[in-house]
Amino acid sequence: MLEYRIKSYSDLTKDELYALLQLRSEVFVVEQNCVYQDIDGKDPKAFHVLGFKNEVLIAYTRLFKPGDYFKEASIGRVVVKKEERQHSYGHELMEVSIEAIKEHFKEKVVKISAQSYLKSFYNNFFLGFKEEGEEYLEDGIPHTAMRLI
Repeated sequence: MLEYRIKSYSDLTKDELYALLQLRSEVFVVEQNCVYQDIDGKDPKAFHVLGFKNEVLIAYTRLFKPGDYFKEASIGRVVVKKEERQHSYGHELMEVSIEAIKEHFKEKVVKISAQSYLKSFYNNFFLGFKEEGEEYLEDGIPHTAMRLI
């Protein structure tokens, strides 16, 4: 299991903020070859879930209370460093993120905007997210709205 830190934006250290922005850029911009505005002004409203392995950030999500992104609580920017994905840290990261929403926001319903190729990851028996509506493009990448109830 990774060492997880769950922090508000104001509680992040400069090094943690740098590491999470670097990881998001490494995966969402460089690996996925997608030019988009990752720094979108929403980080100050979010809680940040940081997963460390030997003091290196390898997994991350950001969490929003209801009304700050969607009507429901939400999880976004789900990312695991490419060379660490074979260890199933993604499931662990999502479990920690869902529990953090329950603890910090007292919510059970969670909405996500999932990259469509990851639908089976989110709706497997472990996580249990269900698809809602039609596929749509977000930053040029097919996405699907999903909800956990």
